[in-house]
Amino acid sequence: MKRFYSTVAVQGDANIGGFGVTLDGRPVRTPAKALLRVPSRGFADAVAAEWSEQGEEIDPGVMALTTLACTAIDLVSVKRPQVVQEVAAFGGHDLLCYRVETPADLAARQNAAWQPLLDWAALNLDAPLKVTYGMVSVAQPPAALESLHRAVESLDAFDLAALSCAVNAAGSLVIGLALRVGRVDAAQALEAAQIDEAYQLERWGQDPDTARRRDGIAADLAAAARAFEALRS
Repeated sequence: MKRFYSTVAVQGDANIGGFGVTLDGRPVRTPAKALLRVPSRGFADAVAAEWSEQGEEIDPGVMALTTLACTAIDLVSVKRPQVVQEVAAFGGHDLLCYRVETPADLAARQNAAWQPLLDWAALNLDAPLKVTYGMVSVAQPPAALESLHRAVESLDAFDLAALSCAVNAAGSLVIGLALRVGRVDAAQALEAAQIDEAYQLERWGQDPDTARRRDGIAADLAAAARAFEALRS
């Protein structure tokens, strides 16, 4: 749609329902017509910046934090148990737990990037996960899965929306949780999530479909990282 507003502002207070964004004094609403209100001033400022940066045409594709806020309000808050279950389920088949034995150089890359993150999860989340090789599935310790479930369940709708975005992009709950607390940044999360793909790219070259998929993953991880940072501010 064409841009229909001139001024963008942030209004509200953390103690009285959070912060909203206004366009020419009118509050922004979600697709479900709920007021778009977020829990931190930093997040509201980031959403307002996306609206301010629009040109003559509004492009929702470059409004990642607005989209995450709407997702949190319209979807995550309504279907919270389902979202928690879907996100936590990644712990049972986390990317970081599935390694190759050969070629040796790829195995070394996986171990160097992934094992420190698994060690971090074991130490900081009380979630020691098992590693397997090849296509053999591995059953993770129930206590570790319960710890990961609690970590996901403890988040509010906005953190959960951002975590869901990161986890689905990376294919790893551990990467998503590490991104949330700043253990890795968006670039490091992308590198960890795309080790196998990067290795194949070096050997066989890049094709357009692979490039588009990587760009999409990078964009989702960057958006989640920005959301996490904004929510902490």
